Amino acid sequence: MHNGYHSDIKHKEDELAIQYLPAVKAMSFRLKERLPSSVDYMDLSAIGTEELIKLARRYDESLNDSFWGYAKKRVYGAMLDYLRSLDILSRASRKLIKQIDYAIEEYRVEHDEEPSDEQLSEMLDESIEKIHEARIASSIYTVMPLHDQLQVGDEGAALAKVERDELVGVIKSVLMTYSEREQMIIQLYYFEELTLKEISEILDITESRISQIHKSVLQKIKQSVGNE
Repeated sequence: MHNGYHSDIKHKEDELAIQYLPAVKAMSFRLKERLPSSVDYMDLSAIGTEELIKLARRYDESLNDSFWGYAKKRVYGAMLDYLRSLDILSRASRKLIKQIDYAIEEYRVEHDEEPSDEQLSEMLDESIEKIHEARIASSIYTVMPLHDQLQVGDEGAALAKVERDELVGVIKSVLMTYSEREQMIIQLYYFEELTLKEISEILDITESRISQIHKSVLQKIKQSVGNE
């Protein structure tokens, strides 16, 4: 009877997890849409499913009215932890990403378009493979929470000493220096979790321009914190 009771409990917990598997798959797919092809949807889904099962077995209805409300952020967090574990941003790749950003901006000013990886390879005297890898790493990191991204790079070290409320204030003050349209880009990307393509279609602006604004905002925030 004792074993039967525990078997029933486990069955109920697993049923709860199964009920929300479609939500995890949808979350994985949505996150994958914002990532380069090198990141596998199945890996994200597996990580999310594993976390979902763990959460279902720990769930206490008396403490949380909604299981998905309790689990959603934790499942998404597990997927982000997986992306962090890929260790995509070495010091060398961060330096190259910064060089690529500068090169893209210079090229865009002169030609009104973004250079190809081949052109960047020539401009920076780096192999196409390294350019490609650095851009993939940059793409992966842009789905991370804003605070994660701000701590990348030399300027990011100062953020470890900044309180969350203070950081929010800095972010707000920096965003106020941008146009409403540019502020909307940040809102749509981080809070509505739209892809660059979706934002591009909504605002009729190129994906490369959206990426440029995003990086500009991050840089300004880092500089603001570093100067305080």
